[in-house]
Amino acid sequence: MTIKFNNFEEKKQAFANATKNGTEEEQTAALNNMLESLATDVQGHIFDQVNTQMADNVALQSRGQNTLTSEETKFFNAVIEDGGFKEKETLPETTQERIFDEIVQDHPFLNAIGIRNLGAVTEFIYSNDPTGQAVWGDLFDGIKGQLNATFRKEKISQLKLTAFVPIAKDMLKLGPAWVERYVRTIIVEALRVGLERGFITGRGSSQNEPVGLLKNVNLENGAVTDKTPLDTLTFKPGRTTINELKKVVKKLAEKLNKDGEKADRPRKVAGKIVMVTNPFDTFDIQANATTQNTNGVYVTNLPFNPITTESVFIPEGKVLFFVKDEYIAAVGGGVEMSRYKETLAMEDADLFIGKQFATGKPKDNNAAQLYNLDLDLEIEEPAPQEPEGA
Repeated sequence: MTIKFNNFEEKKQAFANATKNGTEEEQTAALNNMLESLATDVQGHIFDQVNTQMADNVALQSRGQNTLTSEETKFFNAVIEDGGFKEKETLPETTQERIFDEIVQDHPFLNAIGIRNLGAVTEFIYSNDPTGQAVWGDLFDGIKGQLNATFRKEKISQLKLTAFVPIAKDMLKLGPAWVERYVRTIIVEALRVGLERGFITGRGSSQNEPVGLLKNVNLENGAVTDKTPLDTLTFKPGRTTINELKKVVKKLAEKLNKDGEKADRPRKVAGKIVMVTNPFDTFDIQANATTQNTNGVYVTNLPFNPITTESVFIPEGKVLFFVKDEYIAAVGGGVEMSRYKETLAMEDADLFIGKQFATGKPKDNNAAQLYNLDLDLEIEEPAPQEPEGA
């Protein structure tokens, strides 16, 4: 059952604002408020379910609810008996699989970016140039160099994403199935926020973060800097929007080599372009892209059919485009739970942290592009009519 959040989305927006302009103290306060709001909303949701649904596993399963495996039941019974998680415990594999499935479920941005779940794996090899995987040449001549030029290794164990899980004393009295659901829900929502923020605004490995879509990477020294908007888009109906988005598509199709030079062959972008907007700009763009057809029906569509989604981490007045499958987004290594020993203001609850390895970065600087928005179009009023007989 989908949770209806009361205050969490508002606190998430406040946290996003704090990460852009706030001090370290303001960011910490915004994070605490968001976590507390999340815990309150999820706890209320769980208690409502306990009060309204039968505890019979068959009935719960028929209603789309999860029943625990024997390993999960044993694990969460131990959590209840111990009053929480121990120093370091890894969640059961089946629970981790559900966490990953639910992270991308009903989350258009994370679904569009295409996160890979690598399970226990903490590094993987990928190719940035599929055309170079098979080459002609003298037998065994230069094979190693060719492979190094084509394939790259990416480690994800360097970056950890932390989810705070406050467990109220009352939650431990509900039994393993409800504790599992509560913990899983908290982790899913917390990781959603963390992954979304990291994949969009991440400042690179020097800050223990992914390289976000809003960033460029200097190929000489690895420095991560903010992208500069390439142009201004108005989304004015007709030929104007066609010409504006044509330039966007052509730029995204310009694939770059490892040395940063333009590749000989363009990137395939048809059906793979994702457009990400701030929620405050979404309806303005839709309004500008809406026309009335001959039947009097209002129709909203955009040329080249971009996949549209939104995020609070996109600055207002900006729009981000990226090519699906041209951004490396991966999680792996298992979800480790441990008790949080530092101070964090949470009433009547013990605080635990779930750590998940994750990484993300565009395959090249042209795989994502940022643009300014100018959506304040003048309203065309009909010309005044001269009165008859004047």
